[in-house]
Amino acid sequence: MKVILFFMFFPVFVISQSATDEMINVKDVIADIEIDIRYNGTNNFTGQKLYSTDECFYSLAGIRALQQIQDSLHNIKQYKGRSFPEGLGLKIFDAYRPHTVQYLMYDIVGPPFVANPANGSNHNRGSALDLTIIDMQTKEELDMGTEFDFFGDEARHDYTNLPQIVLDNRSLLKSIMLHYNFREYVVEWWHYSYNPALNYPLMDFQMK
Repeated sequence: MKVILFFMFFPVFVISQSATDEMINVKDVIADIEIDIRYNGTNNFTGQKLYSTDECFYSLAGIRALQQIQDSLHNIKQYKGRSFPEGLGLKIFDAYRPHTVQYLMYDIVGPPFVANPANGSNHNRGSALDLTIIDMQTKEELDMGTEFDFFGDEARHDYTNLPQIVLDNRSLLKSIMLHYNFREYVVEWWHYSYNPALNYPLMDFQMK
């Protein structure tokens, strides 16, 4: 029994002793968050598999803020006339990204959708992440008007020629992210960066 208890509490000890800029597996802290790492397959704008794992890493400071957002979304049972019996939650498409992968993406798309790898991306710092909101009962994504990684005007935060339900959903995501100290990226409704992590160093550890 003592051995079992040791392993049960060991992950908590590691997390509590980690620096806020350390890259941590998000699921180790937020067990019920949905993860769909698109760059671990071909369902992404490159059409190529760029990652070696479907695990999601992010800075510990950012994860702690995401936990608060997840808890807040769970408490939303009604929104704009719609019912969510089990509340809402987050789904992450991408978070920490190795610096070497940034070079590959930049060669394919370039600015403004992919940051110049010479300066690095906030993804490489564990600050930026790409995400959406889901219904926790059905696990279906709320309608945001475009797919993740859609590179067109319709994905912009300031694009308003969209159904009201889409505008409401984007507004909910934006308002709750900004409330917990994230900032939006104007050309991508799914992209947010955690302000305290913007000056973290560039990292290039390979996820396994």
